[in-house]
Amino acid sequence: MRITRVESIPVRVPLRAGMIARTAHGLHHTSDYVIVRVYTDQGLVGLGEATVSALWSGETSTSAKGAIDGLLGPALVGKDPTAITEARRVMDFLIKQNPFTKAAIEMALWDLTGKAWGRPVYELLGGKARDLIPTKMMIGAFDLDRVREMAERFLAAGARCLKVKVGLDLPGDVRRVQAVREVAGAAIPITIDANCGWDQPTARRALGELRPMHLLAVEQPIAAGDPEALARLRAVAEAPLIADESVFTLSDAWNVLRVQAADVISIYPGKNGGIAAAVEIAHLARAAGAPCHLGSNLELGVGSAAMAHLAAALPNLDSETYPADLIGPHYHEADLLAEPLDLSYAHARVPDGPGLGVTIDEDTLKRFRVD
Repeated sequence: MRITRVESIPVRVPLRAGMIARTAHGLHHTSDYVIVRVYTDQGLVGLGEATVSALWSGETSTSAKGAIDGLLGPALVGKDPTAITEARRVMDFLIKQNPFTKAAIEMALWDLTGKAWGRPVYELLGGKARDLIPTKMMIGAFDLDRVREMAERFLAAGARCLKVKVGLDLPGDVRRVQAVREVAGAAIPITIDANCGWDQPTARRALGELRPMHLLAVEQPIAAGDPEALARLRAVAEAPLIADESVFTLSDAWNVLRVQAADVISIYPGKNGGIAAAVEIAHLARAAGAPCHLGSNLELGVGSAAMAHLAAALPNLDSETYPADLIGPHYHEADLLAEPLDLSYAHARVPDGPGLGVTIDEDTLKRFRVD
């Protein structure tokens, strides 16, 4: 089997009313992503998704499409789509960084490999470590009335863990978390995510003021790039620290783990440059005695399916302790899939079909494509 063509399809999918995201990175109203199709001479087609964001990784739908159409796609034509290691080497040689763009192609190759062998991706990764993937719902950094309304709505719909976005201003951050704790009660676990928004002194104050909230975890409290600073913060933190923006690459993970800067490493295919790269980081974290957490960039259906296979297959991706951010389809007007994933506000199940186990709804894709 050989690759004959790589197609990139830019899409623009709005978030649902009442589900807009607000973080220290800004407002997220609309997702401008890229759907990838990898075609073969045997008629099989693999699906991928680039959940790009200029504020997150420096990638945009325009840059992703340009890289795929002008560099990566042509270089892979004629190659065996099941030779994923070789495809990764080719892509890494041709363009530096651009993890979400590379991940879109790489997950399409996993999809093709699974389809060729008649096996779901989680079996290619070693089989299921879990049938049910616990998840949590995210509450943006909004005013207190809206925060309370979102918490009440999510809990009424079955959510069993909540994530609160912070990192904008300390008094408002603290009040927001307090409001969610009041709504949720003592039994519901709560995590917070500052998205690099605090400096070191503010983070120290925040962790002290939020100690009575009994947080499950604190995600990326300060900016990435200084593992030693994160380690100093971890030394005074009561709740476990999750490193997210600090860990894009395997080298990033090594640097964070080497100085014991975090208790937990957040991974997911897009940020890490693909499924295989995320697996490598998970194995490194396991060797260092650190569990992993499944993060998110609010994926659509294809990207969420790739995340589900990863979460199902990796024992060290400890969603039982740190529920996964496998939530993107809940927030969007459409997931672009013919059949939706098995997602609730409390848990997810991985598709059992060959490859990623999902197909695109062509009418929905036509509605949201922007080329």
